[in-house]
Amino acid sequence: MSIVDLRSDTVTKPSPEMRRVLAEAEVGDDVLGDDPTVNRLQEHMAVFLGQPAALFVPSGSMANQVAIRAATEAGDEIIADITTHSYNYEAAGFAGVSGCSMRLLAGQRGVFTPADVAAAIRPPDHHFPRSRLVIIENTNNGGGGTTWPLENVADVCALARQHKLHVHLDGARLMNACVATGLKPTDYTRHVDSVSMCFSKGLGAPVGSIIAGSSAFVERARRFRKMLGGGMRQAGILAAAALYAVEHNVERLAEDHANARRLATAVAELPGIRLNPAEVETNIIIFEVDRRLGTAADFVQRLRERGVWVLPTEPQRVRAVTHLDVSREQIESAIGVFRDLCT
Repeated sequence: MSIVDLRSDTVTKPSPEMRRVLAEAEVGDDVLGDDPTVNRLQEHMAVFLGQPAALFVPSGSMANQVAIRAATEAGDEIIADITTHSYNYEAAGFAGVSGCSMRLLAGQRGVFTPADVAAAIRPPDHHFPRSRLVIIENTNNGGGGTTWPLENVADVCALARQHKLHVHLDGARLMNACVATGLKPTDYTRHVDSVSMCFSKGLGAPVGSIIAGSSAFVERARRFRKMLGGGMRQAGILAAAALYAVEHNVERLAEDHANARRLATAVAELPGIRLNPAEVETNIIIFEVDRRLGTAADFVQRLRERGVWVLPTEPQRVRAVTHLDVSREQIESAIGVFRDLCT
């Protein structure tokens, strides 16, 4: 049986060309600063993201948690949307690693406003935690791959700057946002204090993320990367794959977005499915399943038995994610399976 794996854009496998680059990478000891390929990746990504310095880390979760730890002290409070990845899907690292609390906002599919932030900032009183960090996630995973309007980013950052708050951009899927909007990464990143970006999602590398920010911030982040066990040795083999991903797999994200829109448009027409195709901006589709079709877990299992793999995210909610290892033909095949189950 042919499998159409739409569980996540993290399931992609390195292409033969990427494997060749990975195998031939020049390496050294990165903990000692001697890996030339890691150094080249960090230098390239600092320029790419418009920041003075950058640091290669093993995963997106570590990137966010190291950035949080570098921007805060124990007892500080983080302002973020209720859908934010670092709140929901990183094992409460903000509390366990950094000793911080979260003040959650109810934005629109993950996008909030300066007024939302202003209302969440704690007054300067020793009874309260210190508001210290604002997290913007672009695209927003939990909101269904939502792109942040640039003016929202600029306005939120301006408000944060007035209150001396650090702004971290969780840009795990930043390149999806850029391809969808036609904006450059630096259009977003020039407003923030730090940014993370993932190579192992839609860009197709097997491992790795980047953190970028000021030289002082990145040097502090380097210490916490080591503390959390993220210091790797001959990591150039991974950095080479990340460089290849950035150089070759960005523009093709538009194909993933087109496939997501095709799938969403077709599935939205089926009875028992609640989905607004207009909200599918990038490569993530989130839809609700009517109870007559069972729970999300039940529906997902029936899809899986027919070769379409997706994930339940709530009792009646399902997520599907397109990526470079899913072709247009496979999307059409998946649509056929959905139709068989719903009609």
